[in-house]
Amino acid sequence: MGGMDLAANLEAVWKRIERACEKAGRDPKEVSLTAVSKGHPPEAVAALAAAGHDLFGENRVQEAKAKIPECPSGLRWHMIGHLQTNKARDAVRLFEVVQSVDSLKLARELDKQAEKRGRVLPVLLEVNAAGEASKYGFSPERLLAELGEINRLPRLEIHGLMTMAPWTKDPEKVRPVFVRVRELKKRCEEKLGAPLAHLSMGMSGDFEVAVEEGSTIVRVGTAIFGERPCAWRPRPAAEGG
Repeated sequence: MGGMDLAANLEAVWKRIERACEKAGRDPKEVSLTAVSKGHPPEAVAALAAAGHDLFGENRVQEAKAKIPECPSGLRWHMIGHLQTNKARDAVRLFEVVQSVDSLKLARELDKQAEKRGRVLPVLLEVNAAGEASKYGFSPERLLAELGEINRLPRLEIHGLMTMAPWTKDPEKVRPVFVRVRELKKRCEEKLGAPLAHLSMGMSGDFEVAVEEGSTIVRVGTAIFGERPCAWRPRPAAEGG
C-alpha cells in the first residue's frame, strides 16, 4: 500500500472522529489517534509520518525493539498490548506511555525499571470491563481496591484508563462497555481526589461509539494500514537489538 493510500486512510479516520465528536458535542482536539503499526513495516510508519502523524502504538516489545530504530526519529510510541514483567525494562526504554498496565505486579516492575532509568512513566490502567476470560486487565473491583497502591508508586503517573471492548459486528452492542469504563474513571478520580486526563477506548470497528462515550485516545490499525497480509518480521541483523 502506497503512502498516498495511507495518508487518505488517515484523513478518512480523522473525519470519522470529527463526525463522532460533532454528534457528541465534543471538540475533536480532545481526541488523539494512536496508529497501531503492529505487523506493519517501518516504511508504512514512515509514510504516515510524512503525512504528519506522529503517534504510534505497538503490541509487542520484541517487534517494537526491532522496528522503532528503523522508523523516522521524533515519533511518539505507546505500548498498547499485554506486557510481561520481564519485558518491562525494554518497555520503559522504548515507550513514552504504557497504555496497558493490567496488574499491580506489572505496575511495581515498571516503577522499578523507571527508577533505574531516572524517568517518570505515564501509564493507563487496563480494565477488563466485560469480564472476558480471553482478555487481560483489572476487574473494576480489583482496580478500585489496588488503585491507591499503584498511585503511591513514585515513578508511575496514572493518566487514565484503557479498555478493549469485545469484538462485535455491531458497535452499538459495546456502547455499555464504554459507558461502564467512563463511569469507572469517575470513581477512580473520586478515590484519588484528582482528575484523570485519558480514556483509551475504541479500535477500528468501534471507535466512533467510543468517542461518543468520552474516549480521548483511539487505537486504530486496520482502518489506517489495511489488513496485515503477513506480519512484518525484522531482518535477522535487527534481532535482539
